[in-house]
Amino acid sequence: MGGFRHLCYHTAAMAVTCGRCGWQGDEAAYCARCGAGLGVASAAPPASFPQTSLRAPAPGFAPVSAAIRPAGFWIRFVAVMIDGVVLLLAQGILFGAGWMLLGGGMDAGFLVRGATHLFSSIIGAAYSIVFHWMWGQTLGKMALQIQVVSMDGGPLSFGRSAGRYFATFLSALILGIGFIVAGVRADKRALHDLLAGTRVEHL
Repeated sequence: MGGFRHLCYHTAAMAVTCGRCGWQGDEAAYCARCGAGLGVASAAPPASFPQTSLRAPAPGFAPVSAAIRPAGFWIRFVAVMIDGVVLLLAQGILFGAGWMLLGGGMDAGFLVRGATHLFSSIIGAAYSIVFHWMWGQTLGKMALQIQVVSMDGGPLSFGRSAGRYFATFLSALILGIGFIVAGVRADKRALHDLLAGTRVEHL
């Protein structure tokens, strides 16, 4: 009789039940099914059983962190309009200065207009490249508190800034679709951003 009681006691001591999933088995520190500590109900599996998402990002879309606030199509469009006004004013100043230096007349007008367009193109390129290189912003972007950065969040190199500027011509040449891309992508990157490895975000 005493041996039978000893056997029953030993069997009861060896059998354990997981308080989390209901698994029953031999005495152990952790449940063989869910990994919970035996003898104590666990609300979550231990760190050795991480919960991972099986859904991968869509191809071509960079994951967007909640800490990153990408600037969308319309705010960037307004920034470009502001920059256009700035450059138009600069072009007007150049034209007025050339007109005063060369005097009136039809011949002088053609010469002044040609020189003005040439210098305006040079100034426009220098304006975009240098401002994005030095500050990550043109005057329009400064007004709207958005900034161009590299994909790691750092400032642009001179080469990357120049490459992004010339890539905007490709975005424009394909009927402006390169700019519209920024409105449909989750990360709000336009075609020239994809080519240059940049993104535009709110400050």
